[in-house]
Amino acid sequence: GNLAEMLFMLLLEHGVLVMRASIIRHMDSVIDMLICSSVVSSLSFLGVIAVDRYITIFYALRYHSIMTLQRAVVTMASVWLASTVSSTVLITYYRSNTILLCLIGFFLFMLVLMLVLYIHMFVLARHHLHSISSQQKPPTAHRGGSLKGA
Repeated sequence: GNLAEMLFMLLLEHGVLVMRASIIRHMDSVIDMLICSSVVSSLSFLGVIAVDRYITIFYALRYHSIMTLQRAVVTMASVWLASTVSSTVLITYYRSNTILLCLIGFFLFMLVLMLVLYIHMFVLARHHLHSISSQQKPPTAHRGGSLKGA
């Protein structure tokens, strides 16, 4: 995105491309919207992956009934649509403090969501490690390797 924008600007500066200022502003807004959309969708998909892994671990026997192909497609389409719409709003009203607070809030929400889910998964893995090691009579020298697996 930034490379395309830089190349576009260089072509304009050196007179290779000649365009009106209004078209240049619109092109700049479109490129900014694409960059913002890719950042928002990437962060959203990281959250979706965390939720998917959480469901895989805590609802392993029901995973395929919970995460159907239709739900996966709807989730992906929703993330792309929401990212595009929110990016358009963000770029259109970028001077508003409310928009900045929403963007920061979204980032923090996704960060906390992923942190909570991965910590919960790690705690479960540690619990399983301790229950497996307590069932074994002699202490094994592979404890470090088991912790690595957790």
